[in-house]
Amino acid sequence: MQLEGKNAIVTGGSLGIGTAIALGLAKAGANVALNYRKHADEANAVVAKIEKMGRKGMAVQADVSSTSDAEAMLKKVVEEFGSIDILVCNAGINRDSTIWKMSEEQWDQVLDINLKGYFNYIHASAPYFREQKSGRIINITSINGLRGKFGQSNYSASKAGIIGLTKAVARELGRSTVTVNAIAPGMILTDMARELEQKWLDAAIGETVLGKLGECEDVANLVVFLASDIAGHITGQVISVDGGQYI
Repeated sequence: MQLEGKNAIVTGGSLGIGTAIALGLAKAGANVALNYRKHADEANAVVAKIEKMGRKGMAVQADVSSTSDAEAMLKKVVEEFGSIDILVCNAGINRDSTIWKMSEEQWDQVLDINLKGYFNYIHASAPYFREQKSGRIINITSINGLRGKFGQSNYSASKAGIIGLTKAVARELGRSTVTVNAIAPGMILTDMARELEQKWLDAAIGETVLGKLGECEDVANLVVFLASDIAGHITGQVISVDGGQYI
């Protein structure tokens, strides 16, 4: 699963699962660029780790919900790295509320980041992938996009939208030998998850068949596989990394 000479972008790569993905790709040989909106120090720390592995790293301040920011970042990465081979759309937020209490702002914020943000980066990278007739797009969705979640109608809708987007773009870019897949994590032990009350973690563990929660590296390992040549005949798929939390 070596990615020597490949160039990757990871959105939301400065924290949590995104950081694990960026470092996993770099460990496998790829040069990695990541965006950040507010966490400059964290993003630069990830870049330092990437460069310590002997790869090129880049942190770009970009709002994923901005079409112009996405286009500018793609242009900058291609100018610096020479090409874009792997796109991992990962950036996301949640603004939880029941549907009868949810504000329009809460709805719009989540859809703008979680769904439009994916569109922006796929839209900006597609011309490069089509011209070189190769590429990998990997979208991070959620099991809650498959099953829905109480208090997360906006989040669940955005993650379900990512699944539809993945399948449609897989059809559109298949003739250019570009694969497009989605990964649906269950509850993953990010720093944010570790701050939850134990009762919520225990509830999630109780839903799994393995009796434990996943680590960020579990998601990163699958990203590396899907980005590699070994996965060249896999496209349009949604693969859960959830310990059997949603079967």
